[in-house]
Amino acid sequence: MSIQPPPALYGWYGDDFTGATDTLASLSTRGVKAFLFLGPPTASHLAQAGALEAIGIAGAARSMSPGEMEQELRPVGEFFAAQGVRLLHYKCCSTFDSAAGVGNIATAIQVLRAFISQKQVLILGGQPSLGRFCAFGNLFAAAGSGENIYRLDRHPTMSRHPSTPMMEADLRHHLEALGADDVGLVDWMALDEGKIATGEQPNILFDALKESHIRIIGQELGRRTRNESLLVVGASSVVEAMYGDQNKVTSPLFFPGEGPVLGIAGSLSPLTRQQVDAATSFVRIKLDAARLVAEERYREEITAKATRLLRGERNVLLTTMPDTTTSISGADPRLAQAVGRLADRLLSEVPVRRLIAAGGDTSSHIAQSLNLWGLAYGGQISPGVAVSIGRSDDPDRDGINLMLKGGQMGQVDIFERFAVETIQPRKISTP
Repeated sequence: MSIQPPPALYGWYGDDFTGATDTLASLSTRGVKAFLFLGPPTASHLAQAGALEAIGIAGAARSMSPGEMEQELRPVGEFFAAQGVRLLHYKCCSTFDSAAGVGNIATAIQVLRAFISQKQVLILGGQPSLGRFCAFGNLFAAAGSGENIYRLDRHPTMSRHPSTPMMEADLRHHLEALGADDVGLVDWMALDEGKIATGEQPNILFDALKESHIRIIGQELGRRTRNESLLVVGASSVVEAMYGDQNKVTSPLFFPGEGPVLGIAGSLSPLTRQQVDAATSFVRIKLDAARLVAEERYREEITAKATRLLRGERNVLLTTMPDTTTSISGADPRLAQAVGRLADRLLSEVPVRRLIAAGGDTSSHIAQSLNLWGLAYGGQISPGVAVSIGRSDDPDRDGINLMLKGGQMGQVDIFERFAVETIQPRKISTP
């Protein structure tokens, strides 16, 4: 008679793949046995992942309409409820960028609340370790890797985001405008005093200005999940609160990688532009976004050019960014989908084992196009950026190293670092 492993305590859904892998890294570096699936897993894939303490599902809800989000999230909620998770974490971007018609966080709360025993939802507003600070409900964020901190509605990138511009810094007003019911607040002064009185509102936002606030919030999460299930919305600071730093383990070492790197940059952020400019070991190919979406002949030309370079052991970086930064606009989901199909096409021609995707939507569509069923943690290359190891039933794709990077994440030289010092390949164990 086989002994069933205990149910996972922690379940998370990442509304894009970059955020989902960051949460995977945050859990793994704290000694938590975690794995990230690319959808509610089959019994076979769940068994291949082994005994888990935390189960993740990566999705693309951030770029979906409310109707699409409901179709996406309902099976997710059903899966986590069946697994008996106590804490269900809706992992949104650390800047909470969301709009009524695209990636609506209020829609996610409404759908997932039905699968949780506690009807009050907790929202963690900041992540000090990543330069995200919430005070009196207002969110402040660092700009890229710089030292300047901006209120979100004045942030040089997030206030001009192409699909979800953040014009309101008060997360209570922002979420209520999206359709969330009354949002209460536990402010930083109450946290300083160790007082958590959440009241009766259906949604409660927590300030977070420093690590001590995260620890106090973690105590509340632990208390609430002792006997019931709870929905928590926020960045990877939810992991930091729940597990703290007491079990932190050393990240895997980095070693020179083998073979060429394929990089695809779809983010429009100034930081990603700097990272592309610093990628001196890559041959850069600028993509015409309109032609990539519309013209098969153009796609064939790009495929042939990139394939020739990759077969010659050259690193290749495809970019869809405009020439100037005067306007950050024109986000088109068809472009992210076309880039995903192009990545799949290139890997079918040349079995590249190292892949970079920059941009939340870009990363999501690329990962979904590669015939992967899951991602294991490989190592941390920068705060907020992890290297993942892809799992696939296709032996040519199984074990591929991926760096999925959000537009605002990573040092300027991160593409170069991945190209010259990527993780030591792991052996993939099979049952």
